[in-house]
Amino acid sequence: MIWAYPDLRLILILGGLFILLYIFYISRFLIINRKLKVEKQRLFTKLFLRTLYFILFLIAFAGPSIGNSFKEVQEEGKDIFIAVDLSQSMIATDVGPNRLARIQFELKELLKSFPSDRIGLIIFSTEAFMQLPLTYDQAVLNLYIDGLNIGLVPNLGTDLNTPLKLALDKFEKDESPEVKAKAIVLISDGEHFGDDLDDITEQLEDQGVKVFSLGVGTEAGGQMPRGNGVVIDTKTGKPALTKLDKAPLQYIASHTGGEYFEISDQTKEMGNLISALDNLEGGITNTRMVETSSNKYFYFLLAALGLAMMDMILPVKTIKL
Repeated sequence: MIWAYPDLRLILILGGLFILLYIFYISRFLIINRKLKVEKQRLFTKLFLRTLYFILFLIAFAGPSIGNSFKEVQEEGKDIFIAVDLSQSMIATDVGPNRLARIQFELKELLKSFPSDRIGLIIFSTEAFMQLPLTYDQAVLNLYIDGLNIGLVPNLGTDLNTPLKLALDKFEKDESPEVKAKAIVLISDGEHFGDDLDDITEQLEDQGVKVFSLGVGTEAGGQMPRGNGVVIDTKTGKPALTKLDKAPLQYIASHTGGEYFEISDQTKEMGNLISALDNLEGGITNTRMVETSSNKYFYFLLAALGLAMMDMILPVKTIKL
């Protein structure tokens, strides 16, 4: 027999609590009724009945599994490119400690949810670069995520077309025989200075590639550190502010069948992004038979409930006047 929840310590605590409470019940009963004639046999009959269904409840709680069965499990695969904006605005401090540092933390949590899927890493600003091709190796992915910084790319603005085109090109050239769901996680503050997004979103839609956009920042904006100071707006002479621009990110997501999410100190939607990616219907990459045990807790629970009902409906008399 296999137990689904073999927490012996908890079972012993519950059993000990039952014994203590029942001893208190009997003692109180005998004290109150010491001048009355108590039929001990009937009292102990009730004790036996209650002990029996309490034990059955404990067995049901532990989840007894009796016998084995075989079940066919289908493994679905996904290919996911994570595209991270490394323009100057990604070190703005409207999201603590800054936008990029927050994304590095959140991406590590995302990776934990997809241990059996291929994930690649793209970095971009005005240009896009393949930092890591699609891989199952999460240790390497974590190393590359730790190394993300704005010095890895030219900082002349942000063009959201470039990472999408690079990811699409890699998907189209992929020679893997397995049919998988394809997705891009586009992470940026949305400040887009490139060409129209119509052509690339149409191509992605035709190829069945969904883009899930993750906006980082706030609409109020934040300053960008530089050395011991901050970036100055040359037109006003004041600290430059970079603000979250949702519109292009929402446009890309909606036109490719994906969704838009946000990350800031007030809005935490990484969990929603993980759920959306998890719900993607990937292609079947493998099927295998697994041996499973059959949990029979229901029978013990049913018997315990039956005895408990009997205890309530047909009480055993313990006192004679």
